[in-house]
Amino acid sequence: MSQSEPQNENAPSQMIDERIRELGDWRGKMLSQLRAWIKQADPEVVEEWKWRGVPVWSHDGMICTGETYKSVVKLTFAKGASLDDPSGLFNSSLDGNTRRAIDVHEGEAIDEEALKALIQAAVALNTFRARGGTKSRG
Repeated sequence: MSQSEPQNENAPSQMIDERIRELGDWRGKMLSQLRAWIKQADPEVVEEWKWRGVPVWSHDGMICTGETYKSVVKLTFAKGASLDDPSGLFNSSLDGNTRRAIDVHEGEAIDEEALKALIQAAVALNTFRARGGTKSRG
């Protein structure tokens, strides 16, 4: 399939479902929970499957990725450095100029409302930029 051909709309979602099943441990449960909150925060979110196995959520551009490692589930926000994070969820990739990430370790709780607010802020930023706007912090 070429890059310009449309994908089966369900294929990425099905691949994410399969990844969650394959993990079969706390990481799968956490990824599933984070995914549910992303969808609740933005019912129009588009699920994608990129880079040989990374779940991606987009709306007028990439919102975040959901990577799983041996000891962490990582949500990386593509434009996280441009987002306000009053609850301090970002705890990884803090030195870069663009991305910010949330690393979740086994047994850690995530503030659902704060995460949903970050998702909504990322969507608002993407939508603003897609319409030709620019955003500076401050």
